[in-house]
Amino acid sequence: MLEVLMARYGAPMATATPDPGAHTPDETLWLTATEKEAWTGLVSLVLLLPGRLESPLQHEAGLTLFEYLTLSHISEAPDRRLRMSELAYLANGSLSRLSNVVKRFEQRGWVERSPDPADGRYTIVTLTETGYDVVVAAAPVHVRTVRQFVLDPLTATDQQALARIAAKLRVRPADLA
Repeated sequence: MLEVLMARYGAPMATATPDPGAHTPDETLWLTATEKEAWTGLVSLVLLLPGRLESPLQHEAGLTLFEYLTLSHISEAPDRRLRMSELAYLANGSLSRLSNVVKRFEQRGWVERSPDPADGRYTIVTLTETGYDVVVAAAPVHVRTVRQFVLDPLTATDQQALARIAAKLRVRPADLA
C-alpha cells in the first residue's frame, strides 16, 4: 500500500528493502513488518482522510476543512477570542496561511483582528456573531462526516487508543528542543 501511495505521489522508492531492523553503513534502522504496517496505515489516513472530511464541508457549507477548523477553534475559545499564534497551532497551519484565511474572514465580517491588550506584539482574532452563525451552520456537516469516516467504525476502546496515539504524535516544535 505504501509503495502504491508513494509511487502515486511521486516519492522515490527504493527497489529493495534491507533486512528489517538491520543497520546499514549509513546507520539506517529499517522498518520491521509491524512498523511498516503501522506507518502504511498512518500515511494512508494522512493522505486520504482530509479529502473525505473536506468534501462535504465544501459542498454544503462552502468551507475548506482548514477554514472550518479555524472558525471552530475560535468559537470554542473563551469569549470567542484567540491569539493568532495559538490558533495557527490548533488549526495546524502556518501563521502566513492563517493570516490569509483570517483576512478573507475579516472581509466577510466573520472575524475581527486587534492587538493583544496584554502584549501588543501579538494579534487577537475574535469571532463575530456573523462568523459564529457560519460555524454553527457548518458544524452538523462536519460532525456527521467525522462520525461517518472516523468515529463510527471504531469501538470505544479504539477511540481511546486513537486519542492516546494522537496525543503522543502531536508534538509542538518547542517540545522537541
